[in-house]
Amino acid sequence: MTLTHLARKGFSFLAALVLGGSAAAAERTNIVLIISDDQAWTDYGFMKHPLAKTPNIDRLASEGLCFPRGYVPTSVCCPSLATIITGKMPHVHKITGNDPAAPPGAARGKFYQSPAFKEGREVMNANLAKHPLLPVVLGEQGYLSLQTGKWWQGHFRNGGFTHGMTKGGRHGDDGLTIGRKDMKPISDFIDEARKQDKPFFVWYAPLLPHDPHTPPERLLAKYRDKVPSIHVARYLAMVEWFDESVGELLKMLDDRGLTKNTLVAYVADNGWIQNPETPRFAPRSKLSQYDGGLRTPILLRQPGTIEARRDETPVSSADLFPTILKAAGIEPAKDLPGVDLTNKEAIAGRKEVFGEIYTHDLMDLNDPAKSLRWRWMVRDGWKIIVPYAANEPNALVELYQVSTDEHEKTNLADKEAERVKSMTAVLDAWWKP
Repeated sequence: MTLTHLARKGFSFLAALVLGGSAAAAERTNIVLIISDDQAWTDYGFMKHPLAKTPNIDRLASEGLCFPRGYVPTSVCCPSLATIITGKMPHVHKITGNDPAAPPGAARGKFYQSPAFKEGREVMNANLAKHPLLPVVLGEQGYLSLQTGKWWQGHFRNGGFTHGMTKGGRHGDDGLTIGRKDMKPISDFIDEARKQDKPFFVWYAPLLPHDPHTPPERLLAKYRDKVPSIHVARYLAMVEWFDESVGELLKMLDDRGLTKNTLVAYVADNGWIQNPETPRFAPRSKLSQYDGGLRTPILLRQPGTIEARRDETPVSSADLFPTILKAAGIEPAKDLPGVDLTNKEAIAGRKEVFGEIYTHDLMDLNDPAKSLRWRWMVRDGWKIIVPYAANEPNALVELYQVSTDEHEKTNLADKEAERVKSMTAVLDAWWKP
């Protein structure tokens, strides 16, 4: 931590020098990153959902910096998480889908157990390892880090975590019990970090509200008679169950007197609109090019350090990497596309948020274009979606005024030809495969 950072937290330069290494280390900002799994941007109390109960996430939104118009670059779990941990876009880190593609005709379940699948995942792991990873960068400055929940890249140490739950399973194996079973691995880790007098980073990415939608009956009962579908009731109960786990996590910080010295960041890895007819997701959400799969609130809370306010500027999950490093007193690398979300000038100076949509499976492990379906951009209240003709030859360009048409009901591409032309030029200048 720099002396400047200590001074911002109320220490004089002289006091920082007198305190010495150990005491200064105790004042390093801890980081807790909460990543919801498959939750629509609408499904929170503070986002005015009529039924969803999320008092603990609402607390983060009210006590911190709230960006209700956040985005992830792509609408499926694995590549979205890879962007969070690298700070880079999918076409750069090359984790563009959840899994290597199975050979034609192969049963997905059997392929997951095959040597070819394992080899493919190792290539994905190697591609990720080419980039500085958030736990690694923090670890170089003395942080201990804990992985819990979703983690696709094999053993937790592949992500540079010092501690973790996942040993190598596809979704996250043992890590997926966090939040559903208990929160003890996190409390134990925090206590261990305090014992060692080390700052800590917690990656809390539970399989919540992700299916299987198996909420406790006490929660399901709240929604069963309020919606016409049991599938919707189960999903909303899962949202509340996830929120309860967030409450447990915040209580750990409160009980240990760590609230003011901990940055809590929140994001959803991708959206989910519950299909009322089946347990699966509805169209225009997960895996889609629409905001139902891409938009998420992004929240940052550190009382006394981050001003509590709401900012309607579109931002990206790629911004979390430099934001977290700045909070830890670390200067981010210059090649990162994101900016520090607590820097008002940086946010105001960036005009666009970009993203890219791929197939669920990677058609080519090293060539993102082989799996690309759409590129998209949000700028000045408008969102353009441009299909990649090689893979989506019959798809049309779409243009929505998302500042007023939040659910993308009216495609204005035909009526706004000049806007389509100018926005496409900006999108191409960003990345054109």
